[in-house]
Amino acid sequence: MKSIQAAGLALATLCVSGVSPVLAQDYPSRPIRMVIPWPPGGVTDVIARGLAAALSESLGQPVVLDNRPGAAGTLGVGMVAKAAADGYTLMMSDVPSHAISATLYKSLPYDPMKDIEPLALPSRSPLVLVVNPKLGIKSIPQLIEYAKARPGQFAFASSGPGSITHLTAERFNRDTGVKGLHVPYKGGGPATAALVGGEAGMYFACISAAIPHIKAGRLTLLGITSPKRTSLYPDTPAVAEVIPNFEMGCNTGFFAPGGTPQPLVQRLHAEAMKAVETPRMKAILAANSAEAAPYTQAQFKQHVVQEMRDWGEVVRAAGLKVD
Repeated sequence: MKSIQAAGLALATLCVSGVSPVLAQDYPSRPIRMVIPWPPGGVTDVIARGLAAALSESLGQPVVLDNRPGAAGTLGVGMVAKAAADGYTLMMSDVPSHAISATLYKSLPYDPMKDIEPLALPSRSPLVLVVNPKLGIKSIPQLIEYAKARPGQFAFASSGPGSITHLTAERFNRDTGVKGLHVPYKGGGPATAALVGGEAGMYFACISAAIPHIKAGRLTLLGITSPKRTSLYPDTPAVAEVIPNFEMGCNTGFFAPGGTPQPLVQRLHAEAMKAVETPRMKAILAANSAEAAPYTQAQFKQHVVQEMRDWGEVVRAAGLKVD
């Protein structure tokens, strides 16, 4: 009798969640679309392609990538928010951009909290604070002194207005009293090239994009935005050693449309965490100086909520708003 009651309860739970037992067992029965709200070739795209390949093997169905760049990532996110919450439309996007958009835009065609369901955090890596070597700056305190002596003149590059590289620099300015000149570019590649070429003096770059230039001596590495020093650059200080609690990162998250039934949410979380342990994904993460976060689905969801709060403070302090 107890086993019959338990089976009935499980069936009722599935029906209430909107997933029939047949659907739960048969998923996926057709190809899955993974939306990337950024152009091909960036860190998010590279991580997404690795995860898609691993999921394709694990799930037994193709995971087809769909790059939908535009409007600082909100175009692609909006598509996912409006998609059917059936597990056949998923998304890989960087968490900070998603969190920043919640405050930066006066109005969005979706609710960042309700319409997007966080699944897992397959990749996280720090930003690096780099400067043009011609400046002769060798430390963060020296950079602060140099920039303060040139209020409104010392240029810092970003990958675009409202981007993580922009808002990280704005927080740096706020916390140090520097009054820098923002010079936005259309993406991380052009911003890095501008710094190398001397068009700007400072840039908070994703570590994977900056490493080749650091090794070649085209950029000087001053700090890293992880809480502590990393094994990759043990002699490089964490920015937090100079500016308390200064922690930022290029965190690439795995998402689904809001309202996706919990059985599918937990299945996709488990599949993503299994995928990051494959040799191929480990190699991709290592090549991008990244690692998977060992969060449960609930912990990752709380992480996204906290990111929205933290980045919201930076956006408001910088007085930024996009119509």
